[in-house]
Amino acid sequence: MSAHAAPAPGRSTVHRALARLHGRTAAGVPRWAVWAAYATTLTVLPSCTWRIAAITFHVPLLERSTAPVPGHGAVVFNGLWYVVALSVVSEALAYLAFGLVGEWGETVPRWIPGLGGRRVPTLAAVIPAGLGAVALLIFPYALLMSGLGRMIDGSHRTGLVVHGWQSVVFVVAYGPLVAWGPLLGLLTVHYYRRRRRAPGVTAEPAS
Repeated sequence: MSAHAAPAPGRSTVHRALARLHGRTAAGVPRWAVWAAYATTLTVLPSCTWRIAAITFHVPLLERSTAPVPGHGAVVFNGLWYVVALSVVSEALAYLAFGLVGEWGETVPRWIPGLGGRRVPTLAAVIPAGLGAVALLIFPYALLMSGLGRMIDGSHRTGLVVHGWQSVVFVVAYGPLVAWGPLLGLLTVHYYRRRRRAPGVTAEPAS
């Protein structure tokens, strides 16, 4: 008879904490897809941290200028609330990737009035996720143009000035965004193929 080692208490605690974070994983989802969903949420975190630190708390991560950027349009949103709100919304959008691997992405949670317990149509998740993945491909292009000292439209002016170590921190913070679109696209394709393979299987509603 072979003895099986009990899982380490610390590891079990981590697994329970992660399960509470994203909900129960849907049936048939491989481990790589779950880790891809985690990676998707983490691609946004460094840039959110950089943005709040540099703009809200004035950490010297960029060269500051009171003059408007030449050719820049009117600044519609500004201030502390905008920076924090942008970061929160960005992370919330990235968190939706868990819906492509979790039960709540297949069956509406019961706590949602009027819709709880209903099955999520496959295309209702695939279409917005696919469009989002395509739109997020702007980040690799934007980062490349920034490295060349240009704006997205190709002009030579740029609204961000960083030097030396600031450039390294900026790339480390914003570089992961390059993977957001591809990771979301990968999860979307897997979600679509998995739901198409088992159209009659209904996941247990998440509570």
